[in-house]
Amino acid sequence: MTTDRDGSPDATTVRVPRGGRSAGDSGSTSLFPTLVLRGPQPELPHHRRVPARLIIMAWVVLLMAAVLLSVNVVTWSALTARMDERVDRALNQETGEFEEFASVGIDPRTAEPFTDVGSLIRVHLERQYPDDSEILFGWVDEGASAETPRRRAGAPDGGEETTVAPGRIRQGQDPPHDLSADPEAVEAVLGSEDARGVLDTPAGPVEWQKVRALPPEGVEGPAGWFVIGYFTEEDRAATHATMGTIALVSTLGLLAAGTAAWWVAGRILAPVRLVRRTAAAIGEEDLTQRIEVSGRDDIAALAEQFNSMLDRLEGAFTAQRRFVDDAGHELRTPITIVRGHLELMGDSPEEREEVVRLVTDELDRMGRIVEDLLLLAKAQQPDFVRPEPVSLAELTSDIDAKIRPLGDRSWRLESVAEGTARLDPQRITQAMVQLAANAVRYGPEGSSVRIGSALVGSDVRLWVSDQGAGIPAEDHGRVFARFSRGGRTARGGDGGAGLGLAIVRAIAEAHHGRVDLRSTPGHGSTFTLVIPVDRTTGREHA
Repeated sequence: MTTDRDGSPDATTVRVPRGGRSAGDSGSTSLFPTLVLRGPQPELPHHRRVPARLIIMAWVVLLMAAVLLSVNVVTWSALTARMDERVDRALNQETGEFEEFASVGIDPRTAEPFTDVGSLIRVHLERQYPDDSEILFGWVDEGASAETPRRRAGAPDGGEETTVAPGRIRQGQDPPHDLSADPEAVEAVLGSEDARGVLDTPAGPVEWQKVRALPPEGVEGPAGWFVIGYFTEEDRAATHATMGTIALVSTLGLLAAGTAAWWVAGRILAPVRLVRRTAAAIGEEDLTQRIEVSGRDDIAALAEQFNSMLDRLEGAFTAQRRFVDDAGHELRTPITIVRGHLELMGDSPEEREEVVRLVTDELDRMGRIVEDLLLLAKAQQPDFVRPEPVSLAELTSDIDAKIRPLGDRSWRLESVAEGTARLDPQRITQAMVQLAANAVRYGPEGSSVRIGSALVGSDVRLWVSDQGAGIPAEDHGRVFARFSRGGRTARGGDGGAGLGLAIVRAIAEAHHGRVDLRSTPGHGSTFTLVIPVDRTTGREHA
């Protein structure tokens, strides 16, 4: 007993000598190493897997959420920028109009210049129509008595005008909140060092801007302020309402996208789930299940590839079972014969010598069967043929020289192909020798056996033709099957195992070629290897 490389005693390899018997064996011969596994078999790990349908839906929802979030952020930024732009435009427009009016300095009612700040602000406010969200007011600094008569320089008839009392000046409709009547608000606005700012009021935030108004040059009097305020609460409420609507639509769209992604992913992945269920239901004893293919997308291609894989697996398992069945069927007979002769062998030297001869013949035949079976099994491996550039004339001459010692026949070399082909010379020679051996085995002594080679189009043709009894048409396909003799035993063959033509066919197919048979009962048979030379075999040795 030997342990495996890591020292574990769970796996033990027991080798039975070829042709020998193990203890307790009932007579069967073990030809291959036997692997005995002790202890429980390891189970495959089971991982908790997330359904692909859920993953697809999650990715779609995440992508849609990212897009919708970007849309909401961009929309919010755009609406906020527009609101700020509208406020800036309103403030700049009012202050610009006041500055333009003050720069003219002419009272439109009297066509005389203004002599005090209060009159300037009052006249300007009388001509303004502020929006519902705006408030316009003026403020005259302390420094003069209210309603003080004063002679205006240059006034006709010694006319007098009355100055405006210090304090606030406001006209127009009622704003959301009268800043001019709020001492704290007035103090915050007028006391600020900035010309513009934001103030919180009971009616919401208000953005304000102020302009300093000075009396005319050469005229003594108090200065004042012109103030414009814009209440942004209404605009912000409209922006919030718009964003709320967009957010609601985005949420509904996200739910709709998630539902659609779940449904579409289910439809797309339905063949994949069918593949998974089919793969889970497939066992060694049942490889016949296939997936119905519909459509022309990648999923349909996956189903086709899966069906092709099942075809290959079924073929491999079928070949394996056939190999085991063939080996058991064909090896049982020589083993039975050997065992029977050994059990009945007497004590006389002559009888012992005869039994040894018979047993040796059966063991040789069993060895040939095993070698042929192993060769057919190797035909499924990639390195079964090793193509190389070969001179067809030289190959044909070598084959002719090797088959002539097979028997006393009239050997004729009909044709020799010229040129070079890419093939495996050893396998081609093996196939031709097998065909020649069959011609000798099933043809009468002294008959003619013709061989030859030729290039026909893109194919190399090598043939062996005999003058045997021929093969009936109904047996043409069967003679290439394993252990099928096509009725030749009845026509005088030596009762071989019936693997020769199967080997020839395997060699031809490994070269992507075929074997053609032309035969008529009573007129012999012609076997032709047809090997294409214009393409490289898929089993070429690297």
